[in-house]
Amino acid sequence: MNFGYREVCLDHDTGPRHPESPDRLRAVRRALKDRHGVEYVAPNDVDMELVHGVHDADYVEEFREFCDDGGGNWDADTVAVEATWDAAVASAGLAVWAAETAMDGVSARDTPFALGRPPGHHAVYDDAMGFCFINNAAVAAQAALEADAERVAIFDWDVHHGNGTQDIFYDREDVFYASIHEDGLYPGTGAIDETGENDADGTNLNVKYQPGADTADYLAAIDEAIGPAIADYDPDLLVVSAGFDAHEHDPISRMRVTTEGYGAMTQRVRTLADDCGADLSFVLEGGYGLDTLSDSVTTVHEVFDGYEPMEPDDGVSEDARDVLDRVAAQGFGSK
Repeated sequence: MNFGYREVCLDHDTGPRHPESPDRLRAVRRALKDRHGVEYVAPNDVDMELVHGVHDADYVEEFREFCDDGGGNWDADTVAVEATWDAAVASAGLAVWAAETAMDGVSARDTPFALGRPPGHHAVYDDAMGFCFINNAAVAAQAALEADAERVAIFDWDVHHGNGTQDIFYDREDVFYASIHEDGLYPGTGAIDETGENDADGTNLNVKYQPGADTADYLAAIDEAIGPAIADYDPDLLVVSAGFDAHEHDPISRMRVTTEGYGAMTQRVRTLADDCGADLSFVLEGGYGLDTLSDSVTTVHEVFDGYEPMEPDDGVSEDARDVLDRVAAQGFGSK
């Protein structure tokens, strides 16, 4: 794969014991060091006009000034220092690079993956939250739409609901947002009946699983709901908001996706994009166990380098089946 990466993203210092630390990117880089086919690109900062396409300009300026003044606690979880502004605009630039590179026809073994931080999917239109300041995936989608894409789909497999991405595009027909996330976890959003509003009704799909959902449950969500819905939407670009905190050994969630499971999900997404004729890019979100994060990102890369992940032996749980039935009742997918 082609990985977008910039050293400035390490300068966003969240302090000791914060789960979203620079060590996340360092661990991923170490794990990819000796892998075949890994290439790195260091693109430019994001164009601020793209950021203003998905965020309130006054909020963006407030964030910049907050960092210029030395930063601090934006809220209880979301921490900034002076260098956070530079890291955030670099991270958003990485996401835009990944989207534009995919739309330029770069695919297969060279599929682009933006390795940036801070992450983005909790950043709403006019506020930062959940470790996030600029919504990287949303900016990437906006960049694609301002190029030549008519429709963009975002599939968020982070264990937390991407409330910011949903918020930004909830009444827009040009972006389809789909999420698998854990019920009862931060930020508490992402109900199954939240399907978009006005003319965008039917462009927002939430699979809200109970704690303990495993790889088979996640694959069923893709096979039965998210995949068919995205195929029906027929996007020009598919952006994966790739968080790896649904891993069975992640320290802040209770899901049971395996490292191999992330490989299987990657294979599903790759096939889906091919079948839709959509370009494909990845944007890093969460994942807070350094070993599980780095192993999972490496597995995503290995799938694009020819690795065939193993399918799980177990079937879909009763809890997951109930959720998928409720999703189907909203008009998404089929058994």
